[in-house]
Amino acid sequence: MNKRKQGAVPRTTRRGRPARTAPAVATEYKPASGPFAVAAECTVADASSLKVGLAKLLDDTDIVTLDISAVQRIDTAGLQLIAMFVREREARGRQVKWQGAAPVLATAAELLGLGSLLKLPALAETSK
Repeated sequence: MNKRKQGAVPRTTRRGRPARTAPAVATEYKPASGPFAVAAECTVADASSLKVGLAKLLDDTDIVTLDISAVQRIDTAGLQLIAMFVREREARGRQVKWQGAAPVLATAAELLGLGSLLKLPALAETSK
């Protein structure tokens, strides 16, 4: 077991801020258990967790549903990972479906020219 010594200082970043804990990203997916929940934070800091979770779904023969309803913040790194996942799934003849709405994801996708690749549902459709 890894026990912290009494009086030990918690890990911090270079700027002296407390180190982030692992984001709440679903890393296991079973078709019977429902969609893959994308975390609220999809930034470069969270990219490795997102990449691991999506990589496990690449070869899934069932339709993979990505639940994006929790996404509140996304940057180019997060969007690139999701776009690459969708593209790879399509290249393998497999589908990706969307659940929920994430206006920040849709806006970022359009700004970066990834709207047609991702085939996100229209915001009007998901807000009904």
